[in-house]
Amino acid sequence: MNLQKYINKIIQHLGRVGYSIDNSIKSKDLVKILINRLLQVIRGLKLKIFLKNGNGLIFLGKKVDLQFPNKVSLGRTTIIDNNVFINALSKHGIKIGDNFSLGRNSIIECSGVIRNIGEGLRIGNNVGIAQNCFIQVRGFVEIGNNVIFGPNVSIFSENHNFENPDLPVNVQGETRKGVKIEDGVWIGTRAVILDGVTVGKNSIIAAGSIVTKDVPEYSIVGGVPAKVLKMRK
Repeated sequence: MNLQKYINKIIQHLGRVGYSIDNSIKSKDLVKILINRLLQVIRGLKLKIFLKNGNGLIFLGKKVDLQFPNKVSLGRTTIIDNNVFINALSKHGIKIGDNFSLGRNSIIECSGVIRNIGEGLRIGNNVGIAQNCFIQVRGFVEIGNNVIFGPNVSIFSENHNFENPDLPVNVQGETRKGVKIEDGVWIGTRAVILDGVTVGKNSIIAAGSIVTKDVPEYSIVGGVPAKVLKMRK
């Protein structure tokens, strides 16, 4: 068995059914990739000691800052790229399913201030989050299965009250409705999803959209604010 077939077999064993490496990648380049992945696994093994639960392999990049790892449960295979920051301090913690990847320079922030910590974050199976994404966990954030984020996507699960014009906004409190993203959603680059929004299953959010209200299932939305452009069914 050649190197490429062997790696394909390992990847599929880890849960990525049907996954196959590009045939144009040369063996010497595959060796470099394997060495990098091995170093990530070694870093991941050290992290597993501190997690609430970590069943599978963790591929951990460089300069990852995971605060309160005792609040984090990870599934079968997890990839966390370089320079990621995760603050897991929250009432219900962070629970992530199988085959999860988080791109470099991304941030998951469960609590900004300790006077009112966030609710928690749940992520399903086969979720891929690209680089430079930001997930603010104040209200509860739920992400379903088979969801993909493009680069620079932002999710906000809190909104400041501002009804009294005679008072500063920062003393008027907040509302936390939370955000729900259902199965099979594709979120395009630089999209922003605001507090209180539910994104229906198998929908698509166009690049650069600002989503302020619920997205119907099987729809394609886009714009500022985002509106339904067409239905997929």
